[in-house]
Amino acid sequence: MTNLTEAPAEAAAEVPATPVARLTAALVERFGERVKALPAVAGEVAIEVAAGDWRAVCAELRDAPELRFEQMVDLSGIDYLHYGIAEWKTESATRSGFSRGGTRFVGLGNEAPAETAQAARYAVVVHLLSLTHNWRVRVQCPCTGGEVPIVDSIIEVWPSANWYEREAFDLYGILFNDHPDLRRILTDYGFIGHPFRKDFPLAGYVEVRYDPNRQRVVYEPVSIEPRVVVPKTLRDDNRYAPGVTARPAGRG
Repeated sequence: MTNLTEAPAEAAAEVPATPVARLTAALVERFGERVKALPAVAGEVAIEVAAGDWRAVCAELRDAPELRFEQMVDLSGIDYLHYGIAEWKTESATRSGFSRGGTRFVGLGNEAPAETAQAARYAVVVHLLSLTHNWRVRVQCPCTGGEVPIVDSIIEVWPSANWYEREAFDLYGILFNDHPDLRRILTDYGFIGHPFRKDFPLAGYVEVRYDPNRQRVVYEPVSIEPRVVVPKTLRDDNRYAPGVTARPAGRG
């Protein structure tokens, strides 16, 4: 992770040629040390903002004339438990299958090896769109509070964040300060736990069925046996071969 302001001095004097370069320059000019660059792919721009600056930076991203991110496209939570362990591939899949790709680490985030542990286990990320300038940015904020993650709500910046923040609370257990109605939105009444946390069992804790004798829905301990769900053999998909995907000359 690097500061956006670490670009060479001579490069700052040049006029950025691409939209990504212009957006990066505008972010550097506006926020300076308050934001840090994150790794991104496909020509995207991604930044990280400290929890204390989260709401203020979001408001500036929306209101600053040179940025004008009027629309919040999406908001989600992230759980970095076990992030960086060899088994958890990010851009490729292990050919040996799940649970055989590396040494499994079992435990909570604060027990992770030092070389893989994150400063914060949980984070909130938003994807923003500027209709004025036709560019996008991904903004991430690490949560405070450890196993009870907390971050400020940004409903007052983008009202559409309301249900997205409820979803992040429901699935990850992230609390949003000043949210007017922070309650579950996807899971059932009385649901225990947060199913998108990495230490939540894939099969869950209970299963639901209709009992004709009781004439109501009942909850019972889950009966699914744990099993490997990744194939042992990964085969190439020739639909995405260069010769197939290349467009003929002269075709739009």
